[in-house]
Amino acid sequence: MSQQEFWNSKFSRDGFLYGLKPNTFIASKIKLLKDKSKVLCIGEGEGRNAVFFAKKGFAVTAVDASDIGLSKLKERAKEENLDIHTLCMDLNHWDTNEKYDVIVASYLHMYKEERTALFEKIEESLSDGAYFIGEFFSTKQVNYSSGGPRDEDLLYTVDDFKKSFLLCDKEINEQVTILDEGKGHQGEACVIRVVIQK
Repeated sequence: MSQQEFWNSKFSRDGFLYGLKPNTFIASKIKLLKDKSKVLCIGEGEGRNAVFFAKKGFAVTAVDASDIGLSKLKERAKEENLDIHTLCMDLNHWDTNEKYDVIVASYLHMYKEERTALFEKIEESLSDGAYFIGEFFSTKQVNYSSGGPRDEDLLYTVDDFKKSFLLCDKEINEQVTILDEGKGHQGEACVIRVVIQK
């Protein structure tokens, strides 16, 4: 099953699977952003982070493999009179021809063997001084029932981030938190929170 088929099956249900609010950790880092920053939201799904940043006046691009997820985002952006650029593609096919001030990701499902290439593209796409901010499910998430994949190849370790972004400043923390994100993420979870500055 392709990424698009997998996520379209999730997002074809009524409502917003992960709710309307942005990821709490990512939203808490907004003070790091300068005015008029260019923000890229990767694996953005139905658009909760993209809408949050666009409402704050940032120039936002959202990338996701699911055309259904992105159509929900576009509908919501239209209702709220927001201008959000969308790109429907599998991140393995993403071309790094633009620079961003911030790249964000919440619970990005990428297989272990695909990550090195993706992390290189992220670093390449950051302007000098720019940030990559994200929250990811730890491999320890298999012990919790609050959401996320059951396949360990789609879960992350602190080392995944330490081994990449070698020329960047990194703040990487693994911790247990309580998720309250729509129907998709509810309850106690083990996550890795990342703030990386180029």
